[in-house]
Amino acid sequence: MQMLNPYCGVDRDPRGVVRLTICNAGSLNILGSAAIKGVREGLEALSTDRQIRVLVIAGQSPKSMIGGADIKEMAKLDQAAAEKFITGLRDLCEAVRAFPAPVIARMPGWCLGGGLEVAAACDFRIAAHDARFGMPEVRVGIPSVIHAALLPRLIGWGRARWLVMTAENIDAPTALAWGLVDVAAPEGGLDAAVERTVAALLECGPEALRSQKALLRQWEELPLTESVNLSIGVFGRSFLTDEPHRLMQGFIDRKR
Repeated sequence: MQMLNPYCGVDRDPRGVVRLTICNAGSLNILGSAAIKGVREGLEALSTDRQIRVLVIAGQSPKSMIGGADIKEMAKLDQAAAEKFITGLRDLCEAVRAFPAPVIARMPGWCLGGGLEVAAACDFRIAAHDARFGMPEVRVGIPSVIHAALLPRLIGWGRARWLVMTAENIDAPTALAWGLVDVAAPEGGLDAAVERTVAALLECGPEALRSQKALLRQWEELPLTESVNLSIGVFGRSFLTDEPHRLMQGFIDRKR
């Protein structure tokens, strides 16, 4: 594993799949300010590498991808320091959302609070059979903020309200039924489930996937008519690459 900084390790395979491992963040991969900054900087460095076709975010600990934000650090904050801390976490989540290639969250064990916000910023969420999820902030005197705003878009207002206002946890089958995760792997099958998603993405045109991800991000924020009209130019520009002709011809040849 290549260490980009003390909190961010990277493994690459020949297919263009990169695994970013969050390191040195304790047994539950808890994010304090230093870890938040290190992981964000690692993501930003990787984002310029056009050879990356899929990014998998994982935790060094087998207990969690990200267990949450560091309560011990937050307990000492005043208003100004609190806003600085949460701005750093916002910037990390935005680095995940803005990453040009598809991003998969590999989610064993606990995923709480800020950890779930980072996961929500990923394109795909693959959970272990015994993973647990929650937004416990109100129980420690703070609201769920920043990328918790993605939760209603993922699971609807009622379920998002339940998570952020009751602070109750849910298990992997419930998260799957709600649409919070895309896959709940069978026992011992987390890495195989991640690999199946990776394999599906590698079957697609890499430039088309990058365009599709960017378009989806814009669709999240634009009215319908603007979304539809914006898509026309994106479709046209895809023909500036060789992917449509090459991959369409391959499809036609297979059908003969």
